[in-house]
Amino acid sequence: MNVQTRTNNAKTHEPVFFHRLELDQIMGVYGRMVAAGEWRDYALNMHKDRAVFSIFKRAAEMPIYRVEKQPALARRQGAFSIVSAEGVILKRGHELKSVLAFFDRKRFNVIG
Repeated sequence: MNVQTRTNNAKTHEPVFFHRLELDQIMGVYGRMVAAGEWRDYALNMHKDRAVFSIFKRAAEMPIYRVEKQPALARRQGAFSIVSAEGVILKRGHELKSVLAFFDRKRFNVIG
């Protein structure tokens, strides 16, 4: 008889991913911005410590924004964040909907 035990050191590293409702919220904002002509492409990456939704203005460039989910920060600053191309955290929170409200701010146009 073989008994297999798993020690604490032998953890399985499953990637973090966005749930269906979270992805629906992100794609809703993404769709509005594509319709406005501001964004053109996106990429999804799943890592062992975070899930990343990268947003591109052009497909050949670096992402202009990244929506990240880091469950390890859920009790502290919040699991969701928006990061700029320079790596600056623009918005962070516990609720994805409130974090995505960053993109709904009124846009100001200079009229000359």
